[in-house]
Amino acid sequence: MAEAVLGSTRRTSRRVRLLCSAGITAAVLLAVLLVPPLVQLDQQAVDLSARLRPPSWEHPFGTDEVGRDLLLRCIYGLRVSLLVGVVAGLTATVVGTAVGALAAVFGGWVDRVVMRLVDTFSSVPHLLLGIFIVAMFRPGVGPVIVSIALTHWLSTARIVRSEVLSLRSRPFIDAAISGGASRGRVVVRHLLPAVLPQAGLAAVLMVPHAMWHESALSFLGLGLPAHQASLGNLVQTARGPLLAGDWWPTLFPGLFLIVPTLALAGLAGAWRERINPRRRSELML
Repeated sequence: MAEAVLGSTRRTSRRVRLLCSAGITAAVLLAVLLVPPLVQLDQQAVDLSARLRPPSWEHPFGTDEVGRDLLLRCIYGLRVSLLVGVVAGLTATVVGTAVGALAAVFGGWVDRVVMRLVDTFSSVPHLLLGIFIVAMFRPGVGPVIVSIALTHWLSTARIVRSEVLSLRSRPFIDAAISGGASRGRVVVRHLLPAVLPQAGLAAVLMVPHAMWHESALSFLGLGLPAHQASLGNLVQTARGPLLAGDWWPTLFPGLFLIVPTLALAGLAGAWRERINPRRRSELML
């Protein structure tokens, strides 16, 4: 009886977390898609007479050090950060899936060379390697996406490789090969469709990770240009007001970064339990 009640409580808790995550994600998508075209306000408009005003009805999130509305700046910043996260996450997942599948399908020396390459890249901290990559270009969205994509495909490659190696020993793969199917046909028709759920889960988890990475680079002054609204830039420019006791320029961009990433992580957790209910371990990226 106690076990049944505990199981029901856990299912209810998971359902509530899933609904909250889905609701927050939907609200974020609606905000970044609808607010900029519907609200005819310039998020770069400077009003020095309204600088560093605390939250009020006129400015729910207050204003920054040059009088710009912080709510509008946060929405624009979330839009840019989310764009970077989605594009970089998808790119890293595609690269990792291709590399992992290549290593597992060919095996032998190809597998050994590819995995040693993965180990070599993994030995260097992501942020340090990302700083080295973006430092070679002018600040902008493109270099940040390239930096994140080139430093975050490694875990996906390992996951896909292990899944493909496991699938290669399955009877249906042996049957397909015995039936005369070529290696390319086996990969396209059997192996890749089987690993797509794991690759999709890796892509979803990569988005918040990429958003945090972009924010870290922008906070260090190496990501997006200082005039372009992104969550990292907003936090970086709020350091001075924070030291002066003005908390809102730091709090609200931080919440815009933390809450959506937690919502995406909640959706990814529900997806993970659905595709593999017996394995509850976290997929570490």
